Amino acid sequence: MSDILTTAYSAALDAMARTGPRSLHPLAAMLGDDSLANGAALLSHLRGAGPEDALRQQFAHVLAGWDRVDTDAGWAAGTSRNTAERREAAIAALTLDTDTEQLFADRFPYAAASGSIVISADDWEQWRTPQRRHDRDFYWAHYSKLLRDKGWDPDAVADLDDATEEVVQRLSDPTRIKAYQSKGLVVGYVQSGKTANFTGVIAKAIDAGYRLVIVLTGTTNMLRAQTQRRLDMELLGRENLELEISAHDTKAHDYQDDPDWDADRFIRHGGRPSDAGYPDIRRLSTHAWDFKRLRQGFSALEYHRREPARRLFEPVNLFTTDARLVVAKKNSRILEDLVADLGRISDRLGEVPVLIVDDESDQASVNTTSPKKWQADSKKRTAINDLIGKLLKMMPRAQYVGYTATPYANVFIDPGDSEDIFPRDFLVALDRPSGYMGAEDFHDFDIDVPVEKRSYSESQERRHVRLLSDEPEDAELRTALDMYVLTGAVKLHRERLGHATSKTYRHHTMLVHEAMGRDTHREAATTINSMWNSGDYRGPSGLARLRRLYETDVLPVSQATAADLPTPPNFDDLRPDIGAAVSRISPPDRDAGPVIVVNSDPDLDRQQESLDFDRRSVWRILVGGNSLARGFTVEGLTVTYYRRSTAQVDTLMQMGRWFGFRPKYRDLVRLYTTEDLHSMFAAACKDEEYLRTQLRLYSRSVGGAPQITPRQVPPLIAQHRPDLRPSARNKMWNARLVERSSPGEPMEPVAFPYPAGTSGARQTLHNNRAWLPAIAAAEEIVKFKTVRVSRVNGLSATQESGTTYSARIAAVEHARFLSILSELKWSGVDTFQPELAWLRSLSADQLNRWIVLFPFQSSAGDDQEILGHGPFSIFQRAWTASKGSLRVASESRHRNAANRIAGLPTPVADPTADRLHQPGTGAVIVYPSVEKKSELDEYPYPDDRITLAFHLVTPLSTMPLSGRLIKWQTRDNSNPTAVVVNVT
Repeated sequence: MSDILTTAYSAALDAMARTGPRSLHPLAAMLGDDSLANGAALLSHLRGAGPEDALRQQFAHVLAGWDRVDTDAGWAAGTSRNTAERREAAIAALTLDTDTEQLFADRFPYAAASGSIVISADDWEQWRTPQRRHDRDFYWAHYSKLLRDKGWDPDAVADLDDATEEVVQRLSDPTRIKAYQSKGLVVGYVQSGKTANFTGVIAKAIDAGYRLVIVLTGTTNMLRAQTQRRLDMELLGRENLELEISAHDTKAHDYQDDPDWDADRFIRHGGRPSDAGYPDIRRLSTHAWDFKRLRQGFSALEYHRREPARRLFEPVNLFTTDARLVVAKKNSRILEDLVADLGRISDRLGEVPVLIVDDESDQASVNTTSPKKWQADSKKRTAINDLIGKLLKMMPRAQYVGYTATPYANVFIDPGDSEDIFPRDFLVALDRPSGYMGAEDFHDFDIDVPVEKRSYSESQERRHVRLLSDEPEDAELRTALDMYVLTGAVKLHRERLGHATSKTYRHHTMLVHEAMGRDTHREAATTINSMWNSGDYRGPSGLARLRRLYETDVLPVSQATAADLPTPPNFDDLRPDIGAAVSRISPPDRDAGPVIVVNSDPDLDRQQESLDFDRRSVWRILVGGNSLARGFTVEGLTVTYYRRSTAQVDTLMQMGRWFGFRPKYRDLVRLYTTEDLHSMFAAACKDEEYLRTQLRLYSRSVGGAPQITPRQVPPLIAQHRPDLRPSARNKMWNARLVERSSPGEPMEPVAFPYPAGTSGARQTLHNNRAWLPAIAAAEEIVKFKTVRVSRVNGLSATQESGTTYSARIAAVEHARFLSILSELKWSGVDTFQPELAWLRSLSADQLNRWIVLFPFQSSAGDDQEILGHGPFSIFQRAWTASKGSLRVASESRHRNAANRIAGLPTPVADPTADRLHQPGTGAVIVYPSVEKKSELDEYPYPDDRITLAFHLVTPLSTMPLSGRLIKWQTRDNSNPTAVVVNVT
């Protein structure tokens, strides 16, 4: 009965995938037998089915698809995609009984909308109709099924379907008569699954008719090989790869010794695709070999035409010819060979729909030559940028899609350079995937309690971050090494108790990243190997050391954050697993150590061959620099010892190899780094999230037209630390933002003059005198409710703390307050200027006064007069290492009152704040701050050493009437969207 039921309902769902939902049980009965007609059998089956049940998974996938599809079909009853009403319409069309409807609601919850953000040019053509998608979805259907079979949540697969569709529909129609090149950029998070996205895009593109796919990977052989294998395994599949295997030499192929090939884990298509009327995919590169000049010459790039007199891109020819795939690293010699081979058939390339996927597109691809070297009529280009330009020029039907987690260099490209790779047509920012550990998982942005007093359950930093001293100390590296042993032992313990499989913990790695130089890597490897050999991990001193670390760090963190996974409360119960972990980490060769050095040194190639995560289990300590800093996935990474600094956000974020997915060992992840580096990552994370917030805000259309196009993205990039640029200077182009509105949003500039030294002290005193009208008026003292911000289920939550704080307050007219802000000096020339321009433009109906708050500290002792007024509390605030800005100004416990004064809803009511609210009222919290109280030998603190940092919030009445939140300076009045672009 179970086989009949599964087959019948599965076939019914397959049939409805094209037609939309219909009466389910009668269709299943027709395809099976009459016993299915009343639905009782399905209800019984689903009640007993686990998450791995194939039919249950298929129901989840199909329902999620109906949630998301754009359709005007009758069953949808006019509902919008991704709404509860859409799900109700789908269930109604299935005509289920009440019990089955309730079970569906419990087992298959409503699929929320995709979080992808899309910034698109306003002239793109929609060609991906539902009919075209369904008619040709061979490779996408098989790829999405593979992901579900691998354990992906059906909603995650549906989200991937949505995100890839946002990209594919903005490519040019491959059957279009007039050639068009679309250029776009997809922005993900570091190590967040961008490869899965572009694999899905390639699958859909080949289904749609693209017949040459060129994937440009990073600059290393390791990354190129990793990408090739991923596409071979999950897209091409066994049947396409077997086309290359000789009947007389079945072992002479890429994967002859690959365990996944032997275990039949490469995707199968149920036969050769061309036998079913779909294109085969032929490789022009292999896992072992990058692209080489084609021995086959013309034949390798010759496309079969069913009707030779018709052009290749016409459907009669396009859908019956094979596709080609090239996976090439960004190396000038490799790309020169590719350009040369394609050039030999340039007269026919004009008919071939081509997709170029540029992984890590901000690396090597961007033109970084100095404008001083450009000729009057042309731009001098870097080698890779020039070769990509040649590819695009010789293939008029080529579409370019860049992928990166750090888009700064890409969006700073001159949009007026038609031969460059600026994403003029679209920018898609992918949503943060479920289960991903990113930069914010290693920082507490809205918690004011000192780190050491935070609980493990609420604090990301306490769980995962261990701060190092400014100068390297052997004891700290030893602790990180011990943590690596212990976390490996806990993994084996969980595996031994059946809470994970051997595949879950197949890899267990530690990363040591201190500098770029090869000599530094060799020295680090020698030091770590020596530490390993003297660690006494099986003896009394080593075990005593491990016991202390386990009981003070590993155990309390895991108990607080991973109660569902076994972590032995008694260290002695872990001892057998410690021995097993040490054995795995120790190499068979006693003369060698557990370290693998990964860099560009050719002498280390043989050693780096052992770093093949596909063919073997890797339990090793990796020491490296740039080769491990971008693109390449370090599988099983659990402990990181990181000391390398940089001055660019994109470089810094790409070095965060500890970001990614950590199934069943998230609690074991540790980052050892310095306080300043941790602060730099916090600023980089804020830059990243700020850009995403701005993109989401401006992606909403106004009056049917987009608020911004990709050309207007550069000014939205923030710089939270003046000493940490978005990208290298030779990649940055600047567009000028004239005015930025922030109704109801906080504004907190931090680039104040550093108050030490003659110039900084003079500017600081000037700023404080500018504040005199507010300081002198702040005579009334009131009490506000203190709130507590913590993390609940991974989300920031504001709660009442049960206490209050006192604050001096002043009411200042808007015009007077503008004069204060206009007088302030900053360490950055453009700091706060677009916001100030907006505040000046507001009418009295929108904003007429400000309530200025000067909070008092909860503990007395640091109160003093400022410029003869007060007293005021003096706060302590840290500065960045370069002294270019404060790290942070405000405290979350005070923001609740400010928000309510401005009329914004908050979770905690505050009668005092509500009394101060009036229409057109803004709020500002001022923090008189010094850097290190213990180092100032004068008290009271001098007025020229006190920085008046502040946090502003405006009422929603300041929303521009047009709905547009930003204004641009244009090149000329005839082109209002052409932003000014100047070379730095």
